[in-house]
Amino acid sequence: MPTCDDLEGVMQWCVLLKYGELALKGRNRWRFEETLLRNLTNTLADLDGVRIRRRHGVLLVQGAPLPTLLERAQLVLGVALVNPAVLVKPDMAAIEKTAVELLRDKRDVTFAVRPRRRWKGFEARSQEIAIRVGDRIRTELGLKVDLTHPDVELGIEVDRYEALLYTEKLPGQGGLPVGVNGRAITLLSGGFDSPVAAYRAMRRGLSTDFIHFSGMPFTGPQSVYKAYALASQLDRFRGGGSRLWVISFGNAQRSLATAGAGKLQVLAQRRLMVRVASRLGARIGAQAVVTGDSLGQVSSQTLPNLVAVEAAAELPVLRPLLGWDKTEIVAEAERIGTAEISKLPDEDCCTLFASPLAETRADVAELEKIESRLELDPLIDDLIAAAKLHELGTQRDRTVSGATSGAASDTASGAA
Repeated sequence: MPTCDDLEGVMQWCVLLKYGELALKGRNRWRFEETLLRNLTNTLADLDGVRIRRRHGVLLVQGAPLPTLLERAQLVLGVALVNPAVLVKPDMAAIEKTAVELLRDKRDVTFAVRPRRRWKGFEARSQEIAIRVGDRIRTELGLKVDLTHPDVELGIEVDRYEALLYTEKLPGQGGLPVGVNGRAITLLSGGFDSPVAAYRAMRRGLSTDFIHFSGMPFTGPQSVYKAYALASQLDRFRGGGSRLWVISFGNAQRSLATAGAGKLQVLAQRRLMVRVASRLGARIGAQAVVTGDSLGQVSSQTLPNLVAVEAAAELPVLRPLLGWDKTEIVAEAERIGTAEISKLPDEDCCTLFASPLAETRADVAELEKIESRLELDPLIDDLIAAAKLHELGTQRDRTVSGATSGAASDTASGAA
């Protein structure tokens, strides 16, 4: 901890990170905090000289340019509020002087002082801090006090070794730190829905791998480029370490068409996708499959069809967007930065060999009859064996052979 002498005559900028619902956790709160700290450390790992400290249920970050720290901190899931703050010596003279400087460029605004005396041995109680600082600001700057609806709120937090002052409250991502609620595998297409579903799952603490089904060899690589870009954007919310598995799915789709899928082609494809995702997910330690399904949005996402697809899954299927409409999904995609990528053109594998007729009430028995004409287990194993693994943040692209065992070891050792 810094001492009073260290802060003598010094005004340092830092970033204060405050928890959201994480603060409400009980005995397991330490585990959530450790995961958040790890994710934050990973997010800032490429910045020289960064220091992260815990202080009474919040995190304090220093040592890099303030704009960079603010931008990175606002990405980390589990952080509810981000305050750019000034750190000063914990005495009233330093606090009053700094408060005046923070509000000096404000004109014709009202203000309120919101102090919090975390160290009860401080020379003044919270109410006295508010009165003395408020009087100093009124006297020197001529600003008016409004305790109910102020234009500017001056936050003051006093500890034994330091005091922090701030006037800005920037929104964080909220939610829970990625990795506190287990592991999943997310079906990632190039559209709007699946990246938002992945984000919402991550926001609930799920660490997720991504799996993309390409129409190759009957389509070009554009959808893979989009999936990689989307996974990279989502990776920023966890601080790195995401993985993207790419499955060349075109020949399997042709096999389903040859087996007579007809108007059930899209649903037969989706059943095969969740089978592959489940099988791969089980090998890498995932406990669920996440999809971007939104109830009734398209014909393949009616309730009977969702039930028919889920019946083929070997892992539970999670649908974070089930009750969302398209407008809500696109708005969230814009907010998290995936919308512009999703708008880029590509060749959607789902339309390959698809019938112009839409089936809204699939019969599982009919789908199973089509599947019985194929040797599904060898087909699934072949698709996984030929999968391409992209580890985000590295230059390594490798096949799944030999990679799933490593992932299983990571899971066993507690890696998120």
